[in-house]
Amino acid sequence: MRILLTNDDGINAPGLAVLESIAASLSDDIWVVAPAEEQSGAGHSLTLNRPVRLHQHGERRFSVSGTPTDAVTMGLKKVLPAPPDLILSGVNRGANLGDDVTYSGTVSAAMEGALAGIKSIALSQIYNREGMGDQVSFAAALAWGEKVIRPLLEFDLPKRSLININFPDIVPQDIKGIKVVRQGFHDYSRGSVVEGTDPRGYRYFWFGLHGIEHTLGHNTDLEAIADGYISVSPLHLDLTHEASLSTLSEKFNA
Repeated sequence: MRILLTNDDGINAPGLAVLESIAASLSDDIWVVAPAEEQSGAGHSLTLNRPVRLHQHGERRFSVSGTPTDAVTMGLKKVLPAPPDLILSGVNRGANLGDDVTYSGTVSAAMEGALAGIKSIALSQIYNREGMGDQVSFAAALAWGEKVIRPLLEFDLPKRSLININFPDIVPQDIKGIKVVRQGFHDYSRGSVVEGTDPRGYRYFWFGLHGIEHTLGHNTDLEAIADGYISVSPLHLDLTHEASLSTLSEKFNA
């Protein structure tokens, strides 16, 4: 089984090393194509206004000077000798829960894989305290990664669909299990904007995302994580709101 690994935290991110360890338990045909630098919050963006550079760091290990979407595109079209059987994206440093998926480069890399018809899985390790830097622990993802992914290898994902996995910020032995749940909802409208002054005296702004949870039920990724479970959420790329189609059509056909 050929596996392509990528992320949005960059080629040197600790979470990517964790993902390589997880992938090694599944296959020995592993390729890495990741952004050269951190691309958190890049979403599903594609680099169109400048060239994308490809650098080789070792056997089957590459970086690109672009976004996670660029990395997957380059992996599929320029690096791998044949399409992979599986794309794994992560392990992200931080949660990708609820509406995080619309911002996430990690999830978007898996989206790009899904668009290419390849089984794609995004993995994220939650941490609960800001300012931790490289002290974020990936122990939960490392201990449970293979246990979560292996059953998914036999699952027949519908076209244009992907799997989003989040690991709670607790020690591996305290994780209660794995829950398959729907995507929840975050409200970031009241997130902070931190203002500062650079060394030349100019103002700058740094967005702080402090989500306020608004979920319609108790079967979402947000609640699963809060209860000490690993969340597994199937996502699809069709954003159409089916219930509005007929009602909206009546507005134009009256």
